[in-house]
Amino acid sequence: MMADKSILLVEDNLDDAQLTLRAFRKSGIDSPVHVATDGAEAIEWLFSRSLATGGLPAVVLLDLRLPKLDGFEVLRRLRADDRTRLLPVVILTSSKEEPDLINGYRLGANSYLRKPVEFNQFLEIARDLGRYWLEWNELPQALTMPLRS
Repeated sequence: MMADKSILLVEDNLDDAQLTLRAFRKSGIDSPVHVATDGAEAIEWLFSRSLATGGLPAVVLLDLRLPKLDGFEVLRRLRADDRTRLLPVVILTSSKEEPDLINGYRLGANSYLRKPVEFNQFLEIARDLGRYWLEWNELPQALTMPLRS
């Protein structure tokens, strides 16, 4: 996989975060994965890391039910800022609520995936997520260049 591209996983459930990391490893995804455990940490990490290092992750995997700032508010803030407006965001949640699905897309999510309960299904999703967003998807050059504050 593309080790030079990173992933931001925004997940407050440490078991789910570990499961996701394990699924990535088992799928051969060796890209760096940063885990933010709440919405405020995700926003802070994206903007401070991006400003400090000049590189956004290739994709944000965003849970909806988060402390401090929920996933919808994180998505609102990312889409409101020119520097992160085009950043790919995949909602990765256990929510089966139709209003969550609609709201996620309305706010600019690129994709909405429900976390499967069965590990082998999760492994398959992790493999396909990694291959799509890290290998096949094309990012605008503006997302791979240093950000200006």
